[in-house]
Amino acid sequence: MRPAPLSMPVPMLTPARERAMLWLLALTQFTVIMDFMVMMPLAPQLMQAFHIGPAAVSGAVSAYAWCAGLSGLLAATYIDRFDRKKLLLTMFCLFTVSNLACALAPNFHVLLWSRAFAGLTGGVLGAIVMAIIGDVIPAERRGAATGIVMTSFAMAAVGGVPIGVVLAAHFGWPSPFFLLVVLSLLIWLGAARVLPSLTAHMGAARVLPSLTAHMGAAPTPLRQVLPNLLALLRERRHLEAFALSIVNMTAGMLVIPFISPVLVGNMGLAPADVTWVYLAGGCATIFTARVIGRWADRAGKQQVYRWVSLLSIAPLLFMTHLPQLPLLALMLVFPFFMALVSGRTIPLQALLTTIPEPRKRGAFLSANSALQSLGSGLGAWLGGLTLQTDAAGHIGGYGWNGWLAAALSLWTVWWVARVRGAAPQGAPA
Repeated sequence: MRPAPLSMPVPMLTPARERAMLWLLALTQFTVIMDFMVMMPLAPQLMQAFHIGPAAVSGAVSAYAWCAGLSGLLAATYIDRFDRKKLLLTMFCLFTVSNLACALAPNFHVLLWSRAFAGLTGGVLGAIVMAIIGDVIPAERRGAATGIVMTSFAMAAVGGVPIGVVLAAHFGWPSPFFLLVVLSLLIWLGAARVLPSLTAHMGAARVLPSLTAHMGAAPTPLRQVLPNLLALLRERRHLEAFALSIVNMTAGMLVIPFISPVLVGNMGLAPADVTWVYLAGGCATIFTARVIGRWADRAGKQQVYRWVSLLSIAPLLFMTHLPQLPLLALMLVFPFFMALVSGRTIPLQALLTTIPEPRKRGAFLSANSALQSLGSGLGAWLGGLTLQTDAAGHIGGYGWNGWLAAALSLWTVWWVARVRGAAPQGAPA
């Protein structure tokens, strides 16, 4: 095999190109998040089109989440062996193909397999995006950079999902996936033009196996793949960060998946009115995400995470103990929930980029992405165990979810002090 070229230093980007890169990464995340989120409001149309029950639709959603987690773990064995740009473009291309397969699915079985494939590709993209930020952006500015990329969640909540639901209502359930294909192609072309080649991380000594040789060295034997991956998971600094990441996600998912059913079943909102509640919350996060990111750079990522996580306990408890409120009041209250519960992820993600050594960053973030998917599934599963629905459609037991989420949030406030990076927080990686 021909030796790979020597790795190049991390490129110095102009401020304009750096901003363009960050917004392209945010748009990449936007397509992944929209792809996951849009499935839930499409459930009634999918049930009618394929003559299936709600459990089958839930299975399609779960297939995406579990495959995303699996692909994140597998990616930890190869993500640091390739040019970040080439790997992102390759996985984004496969992600686009998976959405085209969803849009063209002739039956539910094809749709299910397409959703699984979308999870396999989408699960890697998030880790690559954060690895690029860790490679290019100095540690003292990663909070602001992460804040820009994290606006993808707000963009999906504000624009992506509502537009997808409207298109589905007028042109059929496949239309949101066709929209994702078009958007993904445009973003792919922009990323191919703007993103620099990123290979500096490939110059360090190898810890994880590679599918190809680098600088003429022989690839790591296949028998070392699992031991090397386990070595990544055994490092204490990594484990402490993984624990924080999992618990943070579990706490949020104890509450988030059940907000819409509770608003409809307990508050009496029409399903269409729930869109306005989420729209208000998404609009708020567009502004607060960047504010929290800049705050994390100034005051320290651990300190800001501690404060935002502590403040998020109030809206977690309020949303799970809602009094009877009109739609307008809910639209005024929900932005606080969205801004704080999603906002604590911003300093956390920025902190996570400082945990591993640069040569392990991609593998670490891939494993973290997989474990976050596990935390999401765990939170949703535990949250569902406490709920009961009476004959009138009212949901009970939601308050217990709030108390458990609050307790886990308090644990993260204490635990984050133990999570420290491989280098001083203010030093570039």
